[in-house]
Amino acid sequence: MDALDLLLNRRSIAKLSGPAPSGLALENIIKAGLRAPDHGGLTPWRFVISEGRGLVKLADILVNAAQQADAEKAVVDKLSTAPFRAPMVITVIAKTKVHPKVPEFEQHLSAGCAVQAMQMAAVAQGYQGFWRSGNWMFDHNVEQAFGLQGNDKIVGFLYLGTAQCTPAKVPERDISKFVEYL
Repeated sequence: MDALDLLLNRRSIAKLSGPAPSGLALENIIKAGLRAPDHGGLTPWRFVISEGRGLVKLADILVNAAQQADAEKAVVDKLSTAPFRAPMVITVIAKTKVHPKVPEFEQHLSAGCAVQAMQMAAVAQGYQGFWRSGNWMFDHNVEQAFGLQGNDKIVGFLYLGTAQCTPAKVPERDISKFVEYL
């Protein structure tokens, strides 16, 4: 798959199973994330990989946060199984630094670019995935469990594995509805 084809046909695939990326494939995924735009060379990212027992720990973090928030049982139950939708989840954190020329907002965007690059690197190597966010990534208990400090933020959970379905065709969009010229 060439790079342009990869970008023009990107799809999130939610039906995943093993195997998860490992070895050189996983290393390539991480290296792709490290190539995200990085004004000032601040490297404002941190990647926390959960697989196997780590998925259990991630589920425990989410369940604990929901219980602390007095969430309904259905929400707690859903969170207890959410990490197991793929054999690997990479939590991507924007680890920001105060800088006179690089606002924290830009550092958060850089971490978001890292997620996109990592997903594309996974697909380029024959894996699939999807990027999840949601209210729980902003929960104080979840942030505390991941050791966030200052204005650090979780920018998403990247679920990775092997596709268990054939991706649907990417819908065509009329680019004239999204583009204008000055």
